[in-house]
Amino acid sequence: MPAEGESWHPAIPDTPFLHHTTRRDTMGNAGNITGWITFFIGLYAIAAGAGEFRRPGYWAKMVQEVRVSSALQFLTGMFTLVLGATIYLVNPWDPSDLLSILITVMGAWIFIEGALILAVGDWFLNFAGKLMGAGNRLWAVLSIALGLAAIFAAMVRLQI
Repeated sequence: MPAEGESWHPAIPDTPFLHHTTRRDTMGNAGNITGWITFFIGLYAIAAGAGEFRRPGYWAKMVQEVRVSSALQFLTGMFTLVLGATIYLVNPWDPSDLLSILITVMGAWIFIEGALILAVGDWFLNFAGKLMGAGNRLWAVLSIALGLAAIFAAMVRLQI
């Protein structure tokens, strides 16, 4: 890091936004990863809810299509398992932070969901299909509301 008032590169003049940026301010560090995971989960929930609200039965149809295809079951199970494991391992565990606990538990549940799809996909997807078939608009509204809450929590955490 250059001394105060010196440029970090001879051809680029010293500017405050370059000079004062620290590693802590960047994305993806332990201090803010929970916020970013929460933010992107919120975006996902809003998009998924909007898709179901726009076309009721969309989720149930997806579950039905995955249920009848062994290849889709395997790919869905693997993707879900890896996504859950990644969230679980990347998110820092802080027993004093409720959002950190919630995201870690969510990562563990997503991992378990992927493992269930791989191990007993027919049973698990049959159960999921029954859940998705009932109250389509209710699930969509709930997904959008949870997505908005997640984005709000993330913005508070990230101070944006």
